[in-house]
Amino acid sequence: MVVLADKWEDYELIDAGGKDKLERWGNVILVRPDPQTIWQKSTDGRWNKYDAIYHRSNKGGGNWEFRKKLPENWTINYRDLTFKVAPTNFKHTGLFPEQAVNWDWLKEIIESHPDRDIKVLNLFAYTGGATMACSKAGAKEVVHVDAAKGLVAWAKENMSLNHLEDHTIRYIVDDVLKFIQREQRRGNSYDIIIMDPPSYGRGPNNELWKLEDQLENLIVEASKILSDKPLAFLVNAYTTGFSPIVLNNIMSQHLLKKYPDGKVYTIELGIPTTDRNIILPCGISGRFEG
Repeated sequence: MVVLADKWEDYELIDAGGKDKLERWGNVILVRPDPQTIWQKSTDGRWNKYDAIYHRSNKGGGNWEFRKKLPENWTINYRDLTFKVAPTNFKHTGLFPEQAVNWDWLKEIIESHPDRDIKVLNLFAYTGGATMACSKAGAKEVVHVDAAKGLVAWAKENMSLNHLEDHTIRYIVDDVLKFIQREQRRGNSYDIIIMDPPSYGRGPNNELWKLEDQLENLIVEASKILSDKPLAFLVNAYTTGFSPIVLNNIMSQHLLKKYPDGKVYTIELGIPTTDRNIILPCGISGRFEG
């Protein structure tokens, strides 16, 4: 099942093709690489109307070319949420707009249980899109875990933009698996767990981290700190070619055994282009509902 992030006003996927995507972030037009867009670009001139373009390097990484001076950062809104965006050295802007469909899903779950003091754990939490969505929806506590200190600082800026300073959000700079295992020893549990692991990375001792090698263990260990009556478990996967069936099998095997009354299903995330009948694939999400 494909679920489209088509409720944005401040973000727009103008076009995609030629291994690039043309996007509007507020009133700023960016061109960023996307290896999945192997079809042709449109030829009506819109690709010439950008403010900045990211050029990949053959040696890895890349750099921005600016046609005009842009602010160091700016904000965009999604429904009642506000986020800081900025063109980073790694082509990212600090936000994955396709995740809006998961923010809506989490918001609906939290708001449908007003009688519960809901605890949320957001792992590989990046700049906190899901953290802000859950906190604003009424979660009693959100624990935000990421190993990158700079991204946690960015998430704190998003907290201020959303006026959530008086909400209980705990920010933890730590290795996700080590944090999970400490929570097990402490006897802590959560009603909602979110994880957004990278496809590739380096561990604390510079060892190579690959999603397909680590994902099942992450899900197994995290499931041990779900509460007795969990509401949701969300797993995002961006690895190209990673089958939704694989994620569905892993989550079903380990979560439905413990919570047989729950359900597991997998969705593919997509963003539609503005004028062409083209959808940009943006990874998959495995969802458990208790």
